[in-house]
Amino acid sequence: MNNRRDFLKTTFAGLFLDVILSERNDLDAQGRGRGQGGPPKPNAYIHIAPDDSVTFLITKCEMGQGTVTSLSQLLADELDCSWSKVRTEFAPVDPALYGMQGVFGSQSIRTLWTPLRQAGATARAMLVDAAARQWSVDKTQLRTENGFVINSATSARLSYGSLSEAAAKLPVPTGVPTKDPKEFKLIGKSIKRLDTRAKVNGTAQFGLDAKVPGMVYASLQRCPVFGGKVASFDATKAKATPGVKSVVQISNGVAVIGENTWAAMQGRKALMVQFDEGPVASVNSAGISRMFADFTTKPGGVAKEVGDANAAIAAAPKKLEAIYETPFLSHAPMEPMNCTAVVNADSCEIWAPTQMQAGARSTAAQITGLPPEKVKLNSLFMGGGFGRRGATDYVAEAVEIAKAMQGTPVKLTWTREDDMQHDLYRPASYVKFGGAVDSEGWPIALTAKVACPSFFGGGGAVDSTAVEGIHTLEYAIPNIHVDWRKADAGIPTTFWRAVGYTQNTFFAECFLDELAAAGGKDPVELRRRLLAKSPRLLNVLNVVADKAGWGEAPAGHFQGVAVVNNIGSYTAEVAEISVAAGKLKIHRVVCAVDCGHIVNPAIITQQIESGIVYGLSAALKGAITIDKGRVQQGNFNTYDVLRIDEMPRIDVHIVETENNPGGIGEASVPPIAPAVANAIFAATGKRLRRLPIREIS
Repeated sequence: MNNRRDFLKTTFAGLFLDVILSERNDLDAQGRGRGQGGPPKPNAYIHIAPDDSVTFLITKCEMGQGTVTSLSQLLADELDCSWSKVRTEFAPVDPALYGMQGVFGSQSIRTLWTPLRQAGATARAMLVDAAARQWSVDKTQLRTENGFVINSATSARLSYGSLSEAAAKLPVPTGVPTKDPKEFKLIGKSIKRLDTRAKVNGTAQFGLDAKVPGMVYASLQRCPVFGGKVASFDATKAKATPGVKSVVQISNGVAVIGENTWAAMQGRKALMVQFDEGPVASVNSAGISRMFADFTTKPGGVAKEVGDANAAIAAAPKKLEAIYETPFLSHAPMEPMNCTAVVNADSCEIWAPTQMQAGARSTAAQITGLPPEKVKLNSLFMGGGFGRRGATDYVAEAVEIAKAMQGTPVKLTWTREDDMQHDLYRPASYVKFGGAVDSEGWPIALTAKVACPSFFGGGGAVDSTAVEGIHTLEYAIPNIHVDWRKADAGIPTTFWRAVGYTQNTFFAECFLDELAAAGGKDPVELRRRLLAKSPRLLNVLNVVADKAGWGEAPAGHFQGVAVVNNIGSYTAEVAEISVAAGKLKIHRVVCAVDCGHIVNPAIITQQIESGIVYGLSAALKGAITIDKGRVQQGNFNTYDVLRIDEMPRIDVHIVETENNPGGIGEASVPPIAPAVANAIFAATGKRLRRLPIREIS
């Protein structure tokens, strides 16, 4: 056998289809492909076995968003196989076969919508060809159904399993047409999730479930200040702790290795470490806010320029200014960071719950000095990700410890406090708005001076992610100016569920309501006028206003609205609230979403509900505060999330269109905070321009 493909083909009897797919990994802000040079890369396999089972190798990760099920629906529908025969496995990391492997930006369905359907259709065509040859008939008199090729003239049938070996010997056809959506049998249906049973009975393997023979366990003491380093340490007491086997220093701290996790963590408590805390030790939240405010007085990189906003504001009959601010946020997934690794002289193997399989393998290769093909990564289920597991710092730590323990598998487990105090956070942000309305009360100008860190530490005049949701506004305001200045506080940052849209939609949608109030306009009517040339966003606005009964809330209840176009989907939300004695009660959230073609309505609804809960938790409770360079929150008692008795009723309305699918996992997060804040203004007349919303006086 010359390579892994030969191994696979000889190990598995039947049809193992290596379909050439072109996955669009480079999407613009609206989810449109920018084009991809070079030949397409093979990045999906379908294995049809003689026993009629169908195994799909899933190249994306599963962190609760339903990827395993929805991607399988695309393949199975076009393949015309029996859903009861479908099995799934996570594909190995292999860029030569699969291209870029990772989950971010809600791109799984929208990048694989066409390629996976083509894969299923191609496999089906090969099975039909094999049956036609066996029966010596023309392919046109054959059809497929539920895992069989059927002769329409004689009603004879052959199962896919019986045809799989013959089909595997045929050339792979090109240009096979996919189904007309009217022919879909599985796509568009609320198919039960394939991973539910395994998660219920405990057979699903999450990162924390990983077990390898001979494994030891590690806990890592890091500097409590970002950027700090180990100056010295004394491991005497740690090594004397029962169950502790070793203590090693790595680049990010000192690791205690034990015969179980408890021993490692107890040994870590006994460890004596002195840190060089570095310059961030003088940083605190109040100082960060002042620094950001100062940045907005200085020139920034221009992200959007339409008309002459400053001149329009200067000449306008009515103008206003407002400052908005949001804090750093932790991802706070239920499963803390963890990774298991073993490093030998000529190989490395990793078991990791990661959103970025390719990045994790690359990180391990760099640390070990091994060629990437000598690093095997086993993708496991994730207990939440939200962007955090797109980073590979926890993988790097595990591999570095395993390298020091040459040949011994090591499982690194972060504590909850580690997870919260050594996160890569959603950046804090500070925006100074200016705006104006004309003599009839319609907005004519908007300016936004944005100061915040880069989401990914990038340089350049403008980090487009830091201003998305403001510079991407679809409102027909004739004069707009948006600029950004990088305000680096030394706090590590990265992507957070819905990324820049999370805070910028809050900023922009609340300030738009301020412009509506300044001009005496109803917030929905104002948006309708400004979105006249944005039909999809206007449509979901109209749907949500109708379904929520805009303007007809029960006595004592008040409504707020917000809309967003992100990740290729269009979302509108109305929050219905009441305020009594300064206490906020959110009674109902109505959401309308246009995500193009629908794959699984139940999963869409679940993700919309999930995003609203996640966004509400951040809006009402979420804040990471810094003192002396240290995160002050350590667990859910100080970084609270929404509790079940605080949960509003959520009504989801899916607006199906014939457009290519957009993303869904991040669609509903951005509008919820501004919808609630705008409803609070309707109830109290008070503008809440800073998050979280904790008290209403």
